[in-house]
Order: sequence, then C-alpha cells, then structure tokens
Amino acid sequence: MNEQILLAERPKGMPTEQTFTFEKVDMPSINEGEVLVKTLYLSVDPYMRGRMNDTKSYVPPFQLNEVISGGIVGKVVESKADSFQEGEIVTGYLEWKRYSKASAKHLQKVDPNLAPISTALGVLGMPGLTAYFGLLDIGQPKEGETVVVSGAAGAVGTIVGQIAKIKGARVVGIAGSQEKIDYLKNELGFDAVINYKEDDVKQAVKDACPNGVDVYFDNVGGEISDAVTSQLNKFARIPLCGQIALYNLEKADIGPRVQRQLLINSALMKGFIVGDYAEQFPEGIKQLGEWVQQGRIKYSENIVEGFENVPSAFLGLFKGENLGKQLVKVADQ
Repeated sequence: MNEQILLAERPKGMPTEQTFTFEKVDMPSINEGEVLVKTLYLSVDPYMRGRMNDTKSYVPPFQLNEVISGGIVGKVVESKADSFQEGEIVTGYLEWKRYSKASAKHLQKVDPNLAPISTALGVLGMPGLTAYFGLLDIGQPKEGETVVVSGAAGAVGTIVGQIAKIKGARVVGIAGSQEKIDYLKNELGFDAVINYKEDDVKQAVKDACPNGVDVYFDNVGGEISDAVTSQLNKFARIPLCGQIALYNLEKADIGPRVQRQLLINSALMKGFIVGDYAEQFPEGIKQLGEWVQQGRIKYSENIVEGFENVPSAFLGLFKGENLGKQLVKVADQ
C-alpha cells in the first residue's frame, strides 16, 4: 500500500493537525514516459499556507480532500522513460505521497556528488534560488551598503545574508531566538542581528543601521517591515519575497502605508516569485554550488524524521522551530 496526505479543511488562522488527513491507497502504476519515485525528502514551505485558502494567488489553491503537493527529492524505483534509470536521484514538484508517479518532463536529476541530496530542496533548490535572484536582480547590493534581511534564520534568509556578504555589504538580520542570533553572527558572519521577540525593533533597526538601509529583503511583512522601511535610504531597493507574519491572520492587515517612504526616497519595492527566473535556474544552481563547495555559503537543515510527522513539521514553520531549511526525511536512500 501507498500513503498520501490530503487537505482536510481550509484553516482559519493557524492550521492545526486536523487540517491534514492521511489516506492509504494502492501503489500507482506507470505508463510510457513516466517514472515511479520513492520519496526520500519532502519540503515544507511557508508559501503553502496561502495555497490552503480559496483565494487567487500566483499559484492555484490546494483543493479540499485532494493530495497536497510540494518539493520532493526521491529515488527512481521504476522507469518507463528513456531519460531516467532505476536508482537515480531526482527532484520535482510532486504530491505528498510515499510513492509518486511523474512524467519524466517534470523531473530533474540530482547529482549526489555535488552536495547532499537534501540540498536540492534547500540551498541548491527553490530557497537558494529565491535568495540568489531576489537579492542580486532586485536588491543589487553594492560594496559598503547596508542590507537588512527579515526571517534571516530561515531557508531563504540565511542564503540572502551570505550572498550579501560575498558582495561586500554590511548585513543586518532579524530573527526570533538567541540560538538563531548566535548562528547568524558566529557561523554566518552577519554584522548585526535583531531579536524581534525581545528588542524594540524600530529602535534596534536605527541602532543597527546608523547609515540607513539600502536593501531590505522582506520575508515577513507586518510590523517588522514597517520598522525597516522607516529607515530607507535614497534609491533603496526592497525585494518582496514573503509575508509570513500575515499568513495566519483572520482579518485584513492594517498598518502604516509604505508608499510615502518609497516616494520620498525614490525607492523600489518589487514582488517576485522564483519561477520568474526559471530560464536562469542553471546559472543560479551553478554559482550557488560553487559557493557551497568553496565554503563561502554555509547552510543549515532542520530535518524531521517520518512521513507521519509532515503536518507537525509544516506547523513548526509558523512557530519558529526551524533554523535554515525545514525538511521531512521520509525514507533512507
């Protein structure tokens, strides 16, 4: 038997374990041009919360009582496609199942010799590419500038800060625990870190950015972003990546309007999704891979063991439990 995870309800506010349901199903059979993939690692990501609402976004919502999908790294156990052989490691956007069938055109091979295979869902996957293109294309940090990153200890934020350091910027991170602050300062070399749970964030941003903010990589929105945007410099750039502070709100968010700060500083705010850069993915993976191999980019993975723990791993994203990329290990290679 196979096993899969379905969306059982559309959550109001924070999802719970009851948002998900497990179901036993028959093993899939594959047709010509398809492969059967055994899930090894499964990615849980904040953007998935938005897909649980029945609202228009940049991707369609998950459907009630249907299987949830996301980033997967798996092993080919059967192939009817010339481009894939049994035993190869692949990644793709697949359903939350122990075993999935997929069209060969929707899979990419993972080179186990480049880095651990789990990195295809992290630093060498969607989060790493999000950091790479969002910061370098929209943020365009220059040597000596100040770059602020919210959600700095997450899968995207940790990479953003390190790329900014590679480009010669002064980097300020915003995170929510002493463990994360120590990691960002001592392991990743951030110049300053703000604890948004303990510090007066607006004053802390002023103190940490005496020369103002040139680039703000916004992963969270809400009051944290209000504090940072009040310190923007002339011609500042804001890559708008995520709004995790707002995802579980039950009422519309109301706060300071950012337009005045953008206007008086001739600043740029641009929303983006990593798929906007799909044609450039090989370039990004190549450069990120080189930086990882050179030791210029470090990464952290928070790996939860067991398919049965996928819901709790997802919920952990909104409780600040993850340092770096949040993954579920479903099976051994």
